[in-house]
Amino acid sequence: MRLTRYTDYAMRVLLYLGAQPEKVCSIGEIARAYGISQNHLMKVAHELGKAGYVEGVRGRTGGIRLARPADKINVGAVVRGAEEGFDLVDCGSCLIAPACGLTGVLDEALAAFMAVLDRYTLADLLKKRSKLLSLFATELAKTAS
Repeated sequence: MRLTRYTDYAMRVLLYLGAQPEKVCSIGEIARAYGISQNHLMKVAHELGKAGYVEGVRGRTGGIRLARPADKINVGAVVRGAEEGFDLVDCGSCLIAPACGLTGVLDEALAAFMAVLDRYTLADLLKKRSKLLSLFATELAKTAS
């Protein structure tokens, strides 16, 4: 199973915000911390806001922050919302689909994959919060110089 870059970026935004829940962060800051495109993150952050995971703060020192506690953000739900589809192969247009057992096996594998993600919250992924903050600070210091 391979997740899209969009899902990767969504999780990165949530991890960044979750590591410092008391702080309002700019999209630019998050982009610099990860060394990724600010334009890509703007769309991701907007969609995370529409889904209720982040909220915007207006004003001169505005930005985004988590809209709910990290322990209330389920990883499986985020992935389902970020991914457009989970068809591992295009069985619908395949000649042998009615007689092939692969579709059922792949559906079972996908269900197992999602079941694992459903067991975790953002808080579970933030167990090494101080290490994350240190890595973010190091990267931001590099980009500032």
